[in-house]
Amino acid sequence: MNTAIKPIKNEQDYDAALGQIDELFNAPEGSDEANLRDVLVLLVEKYEDEKYPIDLPDPISAIKFRMDQEGLTQRDLVPIIGSRSKVSEVLSGKRDLNIKMIRALHTHLNIPAEILLKESTLSTLDDPEDIDYEQFPVQEMIQSGAFDGINIEKTKDKAEELVRGLIQIIGCDTYIPCVQYRKTKSSRLNSKMNPYALKGWFLHLLYEATKIKITTQYKPETVNRGFISTLVHLSTLDDGPKLAQEFLMKNGIILIILHHYKNTYLDGAACITAKNQPIIGLTLRFDRLDNFWFNLLHELGHITKHLTAGNAIADDMSLRRETSSDDIEREADEFAENAFFTETYNLRHQEFITREEIFEYAQKNNIHPSIIAGNIQYHKSNYRIFSNLVGRGQVRRLFDM
Repeated sequence: MNTAIKPIKNEQDYDAALGQIDELFNAPEGSDEANLRDVLVLLVEKYEDEKYPIDLPDPISAIKFRMDQEGLTQRDLVPIIGSRSKVSEVLSGKRDLNIKMIRALHTHLNIPAEILLKESTLSTLDDPEDIDYEQFPVQEMIQSGAFDGINIEKTKDKAEELVRGLIQIIGCDTYIPCVQYRKTKSSRLNSKMNPYALKGWFLHLLYEATKIKITTQYKPETVNRGFISTLVHLSTLDDGPKLAQEFLMKNGIILIILHHYKNTYLDGAACITAKNQPIIGLTLRFDRLDNFWFNLLHELGHITKHLTAGNAIADDMSLRRETSSDDIEREADEFAENAFFTETYNLRHQEFITREEIFEYAQKNNIHPSIIAGNIQYHKSNYRIFSNLVGRGQVRRLFDM
C-alpha cells in the first residue's frame, strides 16, 4: 500500500486518496495507519469543499424544513417570531428576520445562525439592539416633517410601518451607520439623552440628505488650509451661514439644519455614510452666531480627522468642558479654534478686554466678532460678558426656522 501523503490537486489524486482511506478504514486508533487515514480524510474534505461547495439553504427553507421535522405549525412559531401576522409574513418572504427572531430560532429550533443570516437584509430594517419601534418619537417626527412622502393616514398610530417606510426610502447603505450611531470613536452625549429620540433625529437627518443632489464627490484633501480660510471668512457676511451651506455642498459635504428633538440634548452631529457621503447636521438649539460657527467647524473636524465610512458622532456641546479630556472631542475643539484664531491670538488670556479690541481682531483676521466674543465667554467661564456680541437670534431666521 502506498503510504505517501501528497496534496490532492485533481480527480486522479482524489480517487487515489479515497482508495487509501478505504484500505485504512478499520485501522486501529492510534496506529500509524489510522493517523495516515485521518490526514487523508482532511485532505479529501478540503478538496471537496473547494471543488464541490454545498450552498447553505435559504433561511425560510431551513425554517420550513425544521417545522416539518418537528411537526410544527405556524401557530407554534408565534412565541418565537412574535405574532401570527409576523410568522405569516416571515414564511412568505414579506418580512425580514431581525436579530431577536434569529436568536430565538437558533435557540428553540437549533437552526444554525449562519443559515438564518444568509441573504439577510436585517441591516436595512432592524437594529442589532432589537428595535422597539414604539419608542420612536413618531409624533415629533411627523411634526418636524420626517415622514414627508409617506402616506401617514394609512399608517397612523403604526410606528413600525412609519419608521420602516422611512428606512426604506433612505436605503440601507446610509441607514446603517447613522440611525444606530455606530461609532469607532466617542460622542458627547448627555446621560439623559433618549436613544430613540436620537435615532429618530438621525433618520430624519438622513431622509433630508436624500433630497439633496450632490454633483461633486467629496475628497478629503479638499479640506485644506485655503478651504477652511474661505469657510471662516464667510462668517463676516450677513447671510454667512447660508453661504457656508452652499460652499460645503459644492465641495461634496452636505450640511443640514434640522429641528432639535426633545430629549436629544443635541447641538450637532457628523457622519460619513457607507457610500462615503459626509453629512453634518446642526440643530441650532441655541440660536447664536458663535455657536453656529464653532459647532460647524467642530463637526467638520470630526469628518476630516475621526470618521470613516459607516460611522457617526453626535455632540451635546454643553458638555464641552466636562469632556475636554476626551482625545477625539478635544481634537475637534482644537480644529475649530485653530480655524478661527492664529497662534498669536491672546485676547482670551487678557484680564481686561474691550469691545474695540474684539472688533479690531475680527476686522484684521476677517472673522465675525461673535466668534471672538463666544470664545472669550467660554474660556473665562463667564457668559455675561459681551453677551450682546454673540449674535443671538441671527441664525434660525436664515433657515426659516
